[in-house]
Amino acid sequence: MDQRDRKEDQILYLTHEDVRLACSKIDSLQILEEMFLLYHQKQAILPDEAYLGWTNEHGEPARSLNMPGFVGGKINCAGTKIINANIQNHLRGYPRASGLTLLHDPLTARTFCIMEGAYISSLRTASVSLLAAEKLKGPEIVCVAVIGAGVQARTHIELLLQRHQLHYPALNQIFLYDLSMERASALQAELHESLQKQQVKLTLVDTPEKAVRQGQLVITATTTTEGYIPYQWLQPGTILVHVSLDDVLPDVVFQAASVIVDDWQLVKHDTRRLIGRMYHAGEVVGPDEEYPAGNPHCRRIDAELGAIIAGDKIGRRENDDIILVNPFGLAIEDVSLGAYVYRQAREHDLGQWLAR
Repeated sequence: MDQRDRKEDQILYLTHEDVRLACSKIDSLQILEEMFLLYHQKQAILPDEAYLGWTNEHGEPARSLNMPGFVGGKINCAGTKIINANIQNHLRGYPRASGLTLLHDPLTARTFCIMEGAYISSLRTASVSLLAAEKLKGPEIVCVAVIGAGVQARTHIELLLQRHQLHYPALNQIFLYDLSMERASALQAELHESLQKQQVKLTLVDTPEKAVRQGQLVITATTTTEGYIPYQWLQPGTILVHVSLDDVLPDVVFQAASVIVDDWQLVKHDTRRLIGRMYHAGEVVGPDEEYPAGNPHCRRIDAELGAIIAGDKIGRRENDDIILVNPFGLAIEDVSLGAYVYRQAREHDLGQWLAR
């Protein structure tokens, strides 16, 4: 990043609206494709995250994640993502998750920008989902199933609609399921104008099965800790992007033609997620790992997304392949998007300068 015009005695603060405006001027999928290539080429650094969990005075689980990262190449930026959450926040009128993204000068290590982090977090999550879907494309996507009607679901649908004409020209239907029909109806109303403009119909359903069975692209964005999606619900050629922790059952992992992750080392060590638990149970191994002795039923994870983007691994072999994508979510994604958001903020005079 260009250091020359930076106000060295100040830090730029970008609000949620500043970040949204700057994000509207960038191609998030192109930036993340660039980042995945750099990471695959060992030009990015992703240390372990720091996880702090506690129980609040109402007995609710709360957590804070702190995730640093560095990306080289043209992005050339270090940063830290802080994202905090309580799944009961919706009862207080707050989003489940909120946070900050901090950018650090790669030359001096001084922090030069602090921006609201929740929007970038949701945008990079949706961008990885659609980047994977476009790189693993099989049958034309006519219908998308979305499970969950929170912030992540909204961002995924908004990005789908933005890319509709060029990348999903056959898309005409979205099926949406949420445990709360009220929440699903509210999201449907919020998206009404954009859906009409793109001539895409959004239909609410009362079971997840009714949504999943229809979709050539299935996106799970929930907070469940109990699996419920079996392999038999998935039609030939489906791409299932498992954004949340535990929606799919183990038979999806075992039977999918390909299982793709964004970073195997992060996925394998996270026992809060299905594939991490399966790894520790000796049921799956990584793309380049040895099979455990005496376990002929162990499933190999096929590839990391960066290897597919680089052309070093094959993601889809047959049109009818059912593919499971299980992204962990990488801080270097937030840092990469944040670097471009900062550039747009400077170009368009967004944000507020704060004294150090």
